[in-house]
Amino acid sequence: MSKGHDLSRVRNIGIAAHVDAGKTTLTERLLFYSGASHKIGEVHDGQAHMDYLAEEQAHGITIMSAVTKLPWRDHVLQLIDTPGHVDFTIEVERSMRVLDGCIVVLDGVRGVEPQTETVWRQRSRFNLPTLFFVNKMDRPGADYAHALETVRKQLGGEPVPVTVPFPGRNAVVNLVTGELLGFGGDQGETMTGETCDPATWESLAGARETLLLAAAEADEALAEVVLSGGRPEPEQVWSALRTATLGGRIHPCFGGSALRNLGVQPVLDAVVRLLPSPQDRPPATARRTDGGTVTLPMEPEGCLAALAFKVQMWEGRRHVFTRIYRGTLRPGDPVVIPRPDGSLVQERVARLFDVDAHQKNRMDEASAGQIVLLAGLRHASTGDTLCCPEEPLTLERIEALEPVLGLAVEPASAQDEEKLLEALDKLQQEDPTLRLFEDQETGQRVLRGMGELHLQIVFERLEREFGLRVRAGRPEVVRRETLAGSAEGEASIQRLFEQEHRQLELRADARVSVTPLERGAGLVTESNPVVLPEGQQLSPLQAEAVAAAARDAALTGPLAGYPLQDVQIRVEQVTLYGAPSAPPALYQAVSTAIRKAMANAGGILLRPIMAVEVVVPEENFGSVLGDLQSRQATIQASAIHGGTATARCTCALDRLLGYTTDLRSLTHGRGQFTMRFERFDTE
Repeated sequence: MSKGHDLSRVRNIGIAAHVDAGKTTLTERLLFYSGASHKIGEVHDGQAHMDYLAEEQAHGITIMSAVTKLPWRDHVLQLIDTPGHVDFTIEVERSMRVLDGCIVVLDGVRGVEPQTETVWRQRSRFNLPTLFFVNKMDRPGADYAHALETVRKQLGGEPVPVTVPFPGRNAVVNLVTGELLGFGGDQGETMTGETCDPATWESLAGARETLLLAAAEADEALAEVVLSGGRPEPEQVWSALRTATLGGRIHPCFGGSALRNLGVQPVLDAVVRLLPSPQDRPPATARRTDGGTVTLPMEPEGCLAALAFKVQMWEGRRHVFTRIYRGTLRPGDPVVIPRPDGSLVQERVARLFDVDAHQKNRMDEASAGQIVLLAGLRHASTGDTLCCPEEPLTLERIEALEPVLGLAVEPASAQDEEKLLEALDKLQQEDPTLRLFEDQETGQRVLRGMGELHLQIVFERLEREFGLRVRAGRPEVVRRETLAGSAEGEASIQRLFEQEHRQLELRADARVSVTPLERGAGLVTESNPVVLPEGQQLSPLQAEAVAAAARDAALTGPLAGYPLQDVQIRVEQVTLYGAPSAPPALYQAVSTAIRKAMANAGGILLRPIMAVEVVVPEENFGSVLGDLQSRQATIQASAIHGGTATARCTCALDRLLGYTTDLRSLTHGRGQFTMRFERFDTE
């Protein structure tokens, strides 16, 4: 894609879903039907084009988001296939940040599932226009209307059917054009259309009315035609649907079965017709170094502004996936990376690549609207802004969740200690939700991640990519602390030090208060104390020392030394004594006062609480519910649909360790569950 490329014919889209909804299977068909690939790779055979990691092929799931490009009807679709498993949700989060629209895939039997809700929250954060593809409509129990109703009830979306599947006829009905679309050929590559027969069309009158009324709300002229009982032109309906979709007022829905090659091409058509180009999206806003903001038009001219959204080790070398929001980038160009402390890190882009899953091709330049791979950047990390040295800017960062599960790790061979640390450093650069800590009491290194599967995949990659075998200890659940009540603390610091044959005095007083907050409130620190004697003021260095003491004190709770959460720490008063009240004296006084206040308040241990959904055969439901209750889970909802029972609950993570094995035993291998972190709480 060059400077002269028409951005109106570009679509940056992602595909997201709950695990096993058929997302990668759909992606494989999109690539095949568009001509971007010459064969369909099946997930169950370990041959999916987009699931190229050995671990993805072995487990049959997507682990890392993969970028590719495909042509369709004179448009270019830049597509990111994202993981469906909650342990790898960071891949979805950072992909949504740089996309312009998305397709959410639903299971035709189950409709909206837990990870669908997570994906929906992620796309809602960035207001991405969204299409739904209701997949697996050939399965027993599949119900298109039920799936759309779950979108309305559980997501608060506005589902509007555009195609309705008829698996028994290997066809879908297009409600805009009135055509019955059939799919023939060995792999569904031949799509034929004919006027829908009157009986079928009559049975779809309600769905057709829903579509037209939704479109009419975006177009007054169309509304007059619809309300007068006329039959509007398809192009007029498409135009109104596009307006409503871009405005986020409706969410067009399509049905079919990707595995059976049913109903996929209409989704490609809808991406072009209904989802936005980069220019259709609101312009990005960046922050200048002086604190002001600037709007970035999606143009190849102007100073570079780009977001690094993913680091990946490619053939052993560090590469950075980047979305360009303004300007043009070429190999050899210098870029700067603004840091939170105001400093600027200068780097130089060595090479640019176009990406197709695990393959890359060199490019001479890339411009606004493109997603590209950069080589040569040693310091850029997820969420960093890349900009030209003449105009440093900062785009909104990508936030990563804190890990909730840890394992003590050590190399199988002591001589591999340094090699293990180096390998884990590379994996942490790729994955912001992976953290390595050293336990100060035991001296053990603890690797923390988002769940058991997340850490299992890391160990498999360590062995395959780096030739490292790792011994792991028992799972350790990450905990937090909060306070049992409100309290105050005071401290006076007065110390003399001998330094180079002279005495150095440190002296300061501090009074602080600590207060517990509601769950989910986070940590609040206020560092604007009353300064005594009256008329005195804190210097910038003294003020920073007071603020730093308040921030640092929150790293260690009073009960077991876990980080504090849902607490307000307020520095009420400090007393200065002239030169002895240097920043180190104030830091010590405030820190000591906070420790005393927390000891007076007392601590409460918080554990990670997970939102869980369990899906099992109806005949096993009773025993599964009994097992969940024995784990002190709080059952929030349950339902039975088509011989499948579903339970939603919350449960402490430490009581769910090993639950995969137990659930398989209870259901003879037919049950499955998903969980995501919800909050830290007592229960």
